[in-house]
Amino acid sequence: MAFSTRLASSLRPALAALHWAVPRQCRGLSTHQGSEPSLDLGGIFPPLATPFSPSQEVDYAQLEGNLRRYASIPFRGLVVLGSNGEYPYLAPRERVEVVSCVRRALPRDRLLLAGSGCESTQATIELTVSMAEAGADVALVVTPCYYRGAMTTAALVHHYTEVGDASPIPVVLYSVPANTGLDLPMEAVITLAKHPNIIGLKDSGGDITRMGLMVHKTRQEDFQVLAGSAGFLLASYAVGASGGVCALANVLGDPLCQLDHLCRKGQWQEARDLQHRLIEPNTAVTRRFGIPGLKKAMEWFGYYGGPCRAPLAPLSPAQVEELRSTFSANGWL
Repeated sequence: MAFSTRLASSLRPALAALHWAVPRQCRGLSTHQGSEPSLDLGGIFPPLATPFSPSQEVDYAQLEGNLRRYASIPFRGLVVLGSNGEYPYLAPRERVEVVSCVRRALPRDRLLLAGSGCESTQATIELTVSMAEAGADVALVVTPCYYRGAMTTAALVHHYTEVGDASPIPVVLYSVPANTGLDLPMEAVITLAKHPNIIGLKDSGGDITRMGLMVHKTRQEDFQVLAGSAGFLLASYAVGASGGVCALANVLGDPLCQLDHLCRKGQWQEARDLQHRLIEPNTAVTRRFGIPGLKKAMEWFGYYGGPCRAPLAPLSPAQVEELRSTFSANGWL
């Protein structure tokens, strides 16, 4: 038995106790027809931006400052080391330290999802165990993609099954084709949803038909689908998604939690009006300007954004003005 697997098995009882201690909240709009989920993911999760100093070192003091500001927003939890956290640019040591820092500051009733996906199955298992030790409640595991042509349904099912078997904490699949060029196949999702330690999927692809079909096909399982963007959050809820992991929540956390609330209450006209005002700002801090745009917008709303790590470059003055105009035109500035 591999060392990482033995370690995962030894850690599982203690970490499971922490996992079950997290209070459940309402299921939301999911069409799951079985018993209540083992760990409810319903609600809004901001995928935290990692703050860097001017010398591009992780700035833990600024991270703690942002966390204090987020504490007043009714998020279900936080995602650390997702795409918006500049995960590929962090050293393994930094990844663990960031998770530890966030766990210390985060109340126990809020979930901590930590990115642990690597290109190899072995490395993913080892990092997942480290994230659990650092205090993560759930591992968010992105699809391996470097050898994209070889990532068949069978290969991905094998990869995630091995990770799910070895992980001492629940696993959420993460499909982000804009970054990986790889959409997790429907057949793989349906198969993996049956795994007792794989509890959900963050889908950033934006295909609402596909998302609704995944909810439908996994409705008998303990499995939840999370929207991966604020731009299609309302539509995702309408087809049965449980919550959202939304970059824009780093900036407009309260409005996104309000949209979540309106959808759960069935106040669809108000929800639609609010969704409309969020689409352009969301596009601006994701597809249009990416993480440099997200960090610049954070500064306008009282958070620390700061620089990105190279080779990500800061926005030009013209881009900053366009970004500001987008938020102003929708009534946010």
